[in-house]
Amino acid sequence: MPEETDTSAQNVAPGVNPWLIALAVVLPAFMEVIDTSIASVCIPYIAGSLSASNDEATWVLTFYLLSNAVVLPASAWFSLRFGRKRFLIASIVIFTIASFFCGAATSLVMILVARLLQGAGGGALQPLSQAILTESFPPEKRGLAMGMFGLGVVVAPVLGPTLGGWLTDQYSWRWAFYINIPVGVLAIILISRFVIDPPYIKNAKPGKLDTIGFGLLAIGLGCLQIVLDRGQQDDWLGAVWIRWALLIMVGTLAGFVISQLTRKATLVDLRVFKNRNFTLGCVLIFMFGAVIYGAVTLLPLYYQTLMDYSAWWAGLAVAPRGLGSILAMPLVGFMVAKVDNRILVSSGFIVFGICSLFWSFLTLDISPWSLLWPIIISGFSLGLVFVPLSTTTLGDLRPEQVGNGSGLYNLMRNIGGSVGISLVETLLARHQQLHQTELSRNMYPGSAVFQGALNSAQGLLTRFRGPANDAPGAIGLLYQQLAQQASLWSYVDDLRYMAFACWCCVPIVWLLKRVRGRAIAGH
Repeated sequence: MPEETDTSAQNVAPGVNPWLIALAVVLPAFMEVIDTSIASVCIPYIAGSLSASNDEATWVLTFYLLSNAVVLPASAWFSLRFGRKRFLIASIVIFTIASFFCGAATSLVMILVARLLQGAGGGALQPLSQAILTESFPPEKRGLAMGMFGLGVVVAPVLGPTLGGWLTDQYSWRWAFYINIPVGVLAIILISRFVIDPPYIKNAKPGKLDTIGFGLLAIGLGCLQIVLDRGQQDDWLGAVWIRWALLIMVGTLAGFVISQLTRKATLVDLRVFKNRNFTLGCVLIFMFGAVIYGAVTLLPLYYQTLMDYSAWWAGLAVAPRGLGSILAMPLVGFMVAKVDNRILVSSGFIVFGICSLFWSFLTLDISPWSLLWPIIISGFSLGLVFVPLSTTTLGDLRPEQVGNGSGLYNLMRNIGGSVGISLVETLLARHQQLHQTELSRNMYPGSAVFQGALNSAQGLLTRFRGPANDAPGAIGLLYQQLAQQASLWSYVDDLRYMAFACWCCVPIVWLLKRVRGRAIAGH
């Protein structure tokens, strides 16, 4: 169709191969996504270096997701107001400078402020890159292009812990942030050279920024993030201030929705949710974000806390997931135009759920490679979800709706990631207490098992400390083993819940309308 040809060429400078544009826009998207997870294995080191607790250091992850999520819906307006190319370059500049200050931070407050700026700069990188990529290729090649984009976006959070662990062990946790600087400079050079704005961007008249909507969204998401960060420590609804924060969150987010539906000049166009595929796709990407960020947080934490692995070995143990994603993306990009995307997406959720269930059989005797194959297969399953779901969700949107839709779509993934991280941490803490209580029922003087374990521990300690000190030490040793087993079972519970959540997504997938490869043009 002629319309599709025109649309597909509107982002391509004369004489420029679209794959060069793909490389230019995938770089900043990869850089942005990898920063959501690269610090996950650095948390104990950041905490120790900046005199903070591990719980406070996890704010380095969630503060980034917060500011990232606030900017996402506004990215469409900024790209229309200042030009997509200029806004993309400005975002990369802010992200790169903030990365330097993250690495140079001397206090917890300094790194959190820098992470807020970094998230604000990175918030627009994914939707802008996705919109540019979508418009730079003809419909028949768009699946392969989205496969390349998906390769960067899906592999990034998988490779993040590995890269972060290696840099932390070999140099310092600060290099997990400094590494962004050369990547950011290269991305700026490539985008300046190869990317141009399409006519509808150049001729756009977006009007004034919806400051009311932007403020309501920022306050609402800020309250959500604070509740997610502090809820477990302060007993959730048991704390008065959390009830107030939830009330403010509900009020401001409701006000945001009302303002976007009733005013003319709005931050985002929520009418895009009338599209069934887009609405269901946002629900699925929310679940996808919760599961993948939960897994990215959970497994390295297990290896470091219970198995006593270094940051490098913890990251290396989960790195094979990236291999699975790398293998999946070219194949999936080819299959998107030939196979019903619903088959691919539902298969991805089913397989990832099976892998998560397999992980739940972990023990304290596993080696770094005991979970190798399920980790590789889980990476492959992520590829089955990301590319087909993106093309199906954005497939029915008109070209001028893609930027707005992509911003909302990625917003839902980020919010899902924040919720997923908070849920796995809460379940770990609560279920550890629950299992510890259950296991401690067997630790009473009349229990033959307890007495046998106590005698063994006393005999072991007597060799090193003498008979006068063996009894208290033996009890302490048994309690340490009990706490370790309780913690192990809490990880098992988390992984089984993740499997169940994946399988719950499968019926939702089949409520999507089928979108063929050529429908991705937005017609």
